[in-house]
Amino acid sequence: MKIRTGSSDDVPAMLALADTAVAWLTAQGRTGQWGSEPWSARPAEGERMHRYARDYLVRIAEDADGQVVGVCVLAEELSDYVVPADIPDLYVRFLLTDRSRSGSGIGAALIRDAREEAVRRGLKLLRVDCFRSEDRALVRQYQALGFTESLAFDIPRPDGSVWPGQILEIRL
Repeated sequence: MKIRTGSSDDVPAMLALADTAVAWLTAQGRTGQWGSEPWSARPAEGERMHRYARDYLVRIAEDADGQVVGVCVLAEELSDYVVPADIPDLYVRFLLTDRSRSGSGIGAALIRDAREEAVRRGLKLLRVDCFRSEDRALVRQYQALGFTESLAFDIPRPDGSVWPGQILEIRL
């Protein structure tokens, strides 16, 4: 596996990974995180991926054949809903791996790469947020990657429901 810097040319592959993840989550009845509609069918998600490629550091994991198998978007700029940390940090704004290769170490490699980038920038903190489901499955996955829980938060949705989130961190 190789990790390289991505560009707007990678947006179709990023959306394809997201579509696969949505289908995988939907098949498990887990639509609370991202719904059930493919991202490629949602113009706002396409715009978001283009903005990520334009404004932030996109790191792409490729297999030996050059196929995109993971993506990690890093930024020092926080989303509106994220509480600033007590020290400057590097934030994982988006992390996604090929669901058909689950358990193959792609996510761990991208997080190692993110840690190295934080150190390169002289930052002592790497943070991420994720969906905080009732079973906390994604929270546990980030804990397995070395993160510890920081703050829980809720984002109100237009339909009156709430998107439950969890911020996690690694002190470097």
